[in-house]
Formats: sequence, structure tokens, C-alpha cells
Amino acid sequence: MVDMPNPVRLGDLLVNAGAISEKQLQSALMEQQLTNLRLGEILIKNGFLTERQLAEALSSQLKLPMVTLARYRPMIEALRMVPENVARRLDLLPLAVLDNNRLFIAMADPLNIISIDEVRMLTGMEVDVGVAIPSEIRRDMDSFYSVRGNVDDAIVEIVDMSAAEEMRRDFDAAAEASVDDAPVVKLVNGLLDQAVRESASDLHIEPFEKSSRVRYRVDGNLFDALDFPRNLHPAVISRLKIMANMDISEKRRPQDGRILLKFQERKVDLRVSSLPTVFGEKMVMRVLDQASSAVGLERIGLLEEDRGLLDGIIGRTYGMMLVTGPTGSGKSTTLYSVLERINEPESNLITVEDPVEYMIPGINQVQINERAGLTFADALRSILRQDPDKIMVGEIRDTETAQLAVRAALTGHLVLSTLHTNDAPSAVIRLNDMGVAPFLISSSVIGVIAQRLVRKLCPACKEAFEPGPNVCREYGIPEGSRIYKAVGCEQCRWSGYKGRTAVFQMMSINDEIRRLIAEQAQAREIENAALRNGMRSLRDAGLLKVLEGVSSMEEVLQETTIN
Repeated sequence: MVDMPNPVRLGDLLVNAGAISEKQLQSALMEQQLTNLRLGEILIKNGFLTERQLAEALSSQLKLPMVTLARYRPMIEALRMVPENVARRLDLLPLAVLDNNRLFIAMADPLNIISIDEVRMLTGMEVDVGVAIPSEIRRDMDSFYSVRGNVDDAIVEIVDMSAAEEMRRDFDAAAEASVDDAPVVKLVNGLLDQAVRESASDLHIEPFEKSSRVRYRVDGNLFDALDFPRNLHPAVISRLKIMANMDISEKRRPQDGRILLKFQERKVDLRVSSLPTVFGEKMVMRVLDQASSAVGLERIGLLEEDRGLLDGIIGRTYGMMLVTGPTGSGKSTTLYSVLERINEPESNLITVEDPVEYMIPGINQVQINERAGLTFADALRSILRQDPDKIMVGEIRDTETAQLAVRAALTGHLVLSTLHTNDAPSAVIRLNDMGVAPFLISSSVIGVIAQRLVRKLCPACKEAFEPGPNVCREYGIPEGSRIYKAVGCEQCRWSGYKGRTAVFQMMSINDEIRRLIAEQAQAREIENAALRNGMRSLRDAGLLKVLEGVSSMEEVLQETTIN
């Protein structure tokens, strides 16, 4: 952050930056005398420059950071420091409360010293300024401040209403054309829209004794987005249940549902789960947004060598490939990426999933429904009568599914599936524990991938350094290597990280490993054989990401530790 420079004139600054010509400036100044519009507005209206060009010129000339609000989440504490009416009047957005009693704000016109002074007097804090595009500032105001305003409106709406009245109101509102104008509905819509815009993978709404909390999971970490009064919680949950076609009268049992949203001309799928807790129902929504997904072998983070190994495995006509890792490690994304690669017109490709997360044209995708009696095993048994060439089973959960998948792989089908194990060698042991005979495992499994997700360093603020000799020796890093560490800036919300990538452990099954599996060898023996065959550990695969400057040493060590 930098302090504001001495006042200068916008027109002179833009001419000096080469953004506009002197002739264009004079034309705009003459129009300003007649219209009383701001100079920047006139320049943009007449097409002399765009909003982004204006912001970039201001950022460059004033040595102020350029803030891309599409990738920025204002802190709730900052929004509370400046009321909405003040922010709109001054055309600025508070973004972060920093150390040393400083407030970071985004402005379209950072030359407006009067507005900066007003914020300083209002908050009692020193003010640091970033430059943002005016339309993005207004959009974020509408998004973040409206959510806070909808909370207040909804509180007023449900004052003195009994639980029965709330329920009847929600039923009636769902059938009325004016439902979108109801404060609770506007609040829920705002929360869902913000979750999608933040690229959140999950949205949590949690009841506590005196208040309820909304949290978003972004890049694997949960952060607080909003608190609202406890008496508003039942109305919010009822509205979400209506949207997800769930039973709003049932509050004692967990329920599952689905919401389909349209956000900025793209469809977003929300998988909804409710859970009764001491203070009410907790609701979690998994956000499945194909437009922002990382599906595709070129996008999931494969190293070139691993890519060649994977191509060799999925190029086989039969056999079983397993993807392993804990929940949330990106297994489904890897499988969908493989499906896109092997999806060919001459092949019959069928999947059985729970849920179907992404729709892929040309593939027959089956959604299991255990309530209706359609389990993984039932669906897989039916699929084998559908003349498939390639099959994807979302997850092997039980002995029957495991045995059916192995049988399919042995009878001329390429089978893809997932297991929950810590590393690749443990996958074959897990199949054995599930009741599959070792000789069947050794004959059917052709490859296993274990993976973890690590956060990527923010490219705007990551800082290079040379690790010490002890660190290099301990982790096998060449001495003199330059790696990067997380720092934190406004673009990554001071976390030092932005986005995630996967690290992979690729185990191709050769004759030696096949023999060890048939002999029921321990996982350690299988691992040693695979390492001799060129397999990397998850830790070593992660360290390659460190050497490439993609992630940090701390992040990789944390995520690749296997208990």
C-alpha cells in the first residue's frame, strides 16, 4: 500500500500517460462545462478510452495498486466501517481492514482527496487506496451491501411471526409472482449469487445459539461471509428447501435436494444437504459450475511425464484404472478430464455417478437413486447389458460394486473409478480388504493415480528466495535453487494464494507389481517396487510444483503428509 500523492489534474495525467490526446482532452473539457459530468465519464462516453484503460492509467501514473474486483472479496469488517449510502455517494468500496489501523478502499477516482478525507474522518483510520473500474465498484456495492440490507429487511419482515406463520408465508410466497421481491428470498438469492461469483465450491449456513453464520469454501478454505440473527434462520432454511424441492415440514431428519441456478447466462447446479443440529438445521450446498471448472487433462496440473504415462493407461482397451485420495482432493475432476479424452464416436461410454456433477455430450450418464433402489451395483449390473466399451463408476463403495467393476475390466471393458485411500499402492490392498481376490486384482488393475490439491501461489505477490542447505538436503532440492513463498496482497485477499492445482502419484502396473499383488504383498513392498519402476511419492511430486514456482514449500508439505 502507498499513501495518496499530491493532487493532480486528471486530464493532464491521462495526456502524460498517453491514454488520450490533447485534442480529446480539450473536447471533453468543453463538454464538461455544458453538462457538469465528470471528465472521466465524458471520456468514456465519447469512446476516447475504456473504463479499464482509465483505471490502468490512473494506477500506473499514481503508483497505486490496480484492484480487479471480480477476483476480490471485501471483508465484512471493512463493509461495516463505511455505510452503504456513504460508499455510493463517494463512489468507493471498502475492501480490507489492515494492520496499523489502516483501511484499504477501491476508488474509480483516486484523485478525489475530499472523499478520502471523509472516509478517514468517518472511520478514524488511515486510508490506503486502490484503483478499480467504476462498473465493478457499483456491481460489488449491489452485491455485498444488498446482502447486508436484505438481512435487515428480512428481520423486520419476520418480527413477531410464529414458526407456523413463517412456514405458511413461505408456501404462499412460492406460488406468488411477487416472490422475488420478498426480503428473505432476496437475501437467499444474494447469498447464492455471491457464492457463484466468488467461485466457492461450497456454501455453509450454520445455526448457533444467538446467530447464524454463512461461510464459503474457496480454494479449499472456509471463510466467514455473513452473520445474521438467529430468528431469521428458519425462514432462510425454508426458502432453500422450497428451491431444492425438499420437505420444509421435516426438520428432524437429514435431507438432500438440488437447485438449478442461472448466473450470468450460465447454468449452475447446487447439491443441497440439510442436517439437524442442536440449534436448528445446518445446510451445506456444493456448487457445481461447469463454466469455472478445471476439467481437462491440460488444466488439472499434470506434469509432462505423468501426462504420457496416463495416456498410456487410458489408451488400453480393457482393464481398471483407479483414482484415489481423500474427499475434496479433485478425484472427480480428474475422472471427468479422462472421460473427455476417451470420449470417441466409435465407443459406447457409460457412467454411473452420485451425483452427476458435469454433463458431457456424447456420454450416457446414470444418476444413482438409492431411495428408488438404484445403487452403484444395480446400475453397473444393468450397464454391462448395454454393450459398453468404457465404463466410469463414480466410487467403489462396497464389495458387490468392487467385484462387478473387476469383472467388467476382465471381460474387455475399460473401467474408471475412485477409492478413498492415502496413496496409490494402498488402493490394491483396499480392494483386497473389500473381498476381491488378489489374483483378480492383479489381472484387472492397470494403473492407480493418487492425488492431492495444493493452493497455487498468487502470481502478483509471490516472493522468490533461496532455501538453506539443510532444507535442500532434507527434501532433495538442488542447492542454489530459487523457490517462492506466499506473501499476500489485495488480489489474493492477503492469503498469498489464488486457485489450486493437483499433485499426482502415478503407479503403472508392471509384471513385478502384478506378481506382488497376487502374492498379497504388503503395501510397502508394492510401493518400493513402484518407486523402482519410476513412480514418485506425493511429496516429491509436490516439490516439483515448488521448484516450478507454482506452490510453496509450506503448502506442499502440509497437503502431502500421509499419516
